[in-house]
Amino acid sequence: MSIITLTTDFGTKDHFVGAIKGTIYSELPNARIVDISHQISPFNIAETAYILKNAYKSFPNGSIHIIGVDSELNDENKHIALLLDNHYFICPNNGVISLLASEIKPEKIVEINIHDRVETIFPVLDVFVKVACHIARGGTLEVIGKTIPDFERMVELQPTVSGDNNTIFGNVIYVDNYGNSISNITKKAFNEIGKGRDFEVIANRYSFKKIVEKYSDIVDFSVPKELRQKDGTRLALFNTANYLEIAIYRSNLNTVGGAASLLGLNYRDSITVKFT
Repeated sequence: MSIITLTTDFGTKDHFVGAIKGTIYSELPNARIVDISHQISPFNIAETAYILKNAYKSFPNGSIHIIGVDSELNDENKHIALLLDNHYFICPNNGVISLLASEIKPEKIVEINIHDRVETIFPVLDVFVKVACHIARGGTLEVIGKTIPDFERMVELQPTVSGDNNTIFGNVIYVDNYGNSISNITKKAFNEIGKGRDFEVIANRYSFKKIVEKYSDIVDFSVPKELRQKDGTRLALFNTANYLEIAIYRSNLNTVGGAASLLGLNYRDSITVKFT
């Protein structure tokens, strides 16, 4: 049976996550449920998209991903189910799928239309779970919705490029557990626009003219430990997801602090790359 994953901003204090899992098990006693995250910042679509994009590919083809962030149904926020990269996603049509579908086009998208049979103020439980279980049993998307040609796009998830191709304008889309600030500028875009030119990364009032390959590249290990660069040095690198990240070496949020706090780089703040 397909794995069903959960990504929400519900946290773990309340009953919501437990109720969702209980309902899935009631319908599919042999279900396999995996929590990707329930600690998404409330209503933060960009954060949701970043986490999900970097997690879903680790799951086997045919996995079903329930996304419960900003999921209240209204005239501007319909619900959709789609097949993308051999994975199923059930989510609000609020742009959350934009980052996942930036390079891979969905094979099929439907607007879920079972709401008229289900009255609810908790759609993740009462609608998304039903859709997920339907798919897990081998059901098709057409049964639960009408096919639509496209999805809502979230503009801020994509960087922009100046007309002369000399500047990439990006912004912070995620702050990780270490306080590192992750931008929407990918290594692919950096290489395609930069073409090997010299560059300057500008983040707040700080600038970087070098991008390291890994965090410890800033350390000179030939120097005795007591004379080495200390923890807390700022750096820029492309992280394991190939997004440009501004980080603090060996950051500790309880002592040294992270890039978000020390450099003032928080969600939606600008990060710019200028090529010369």
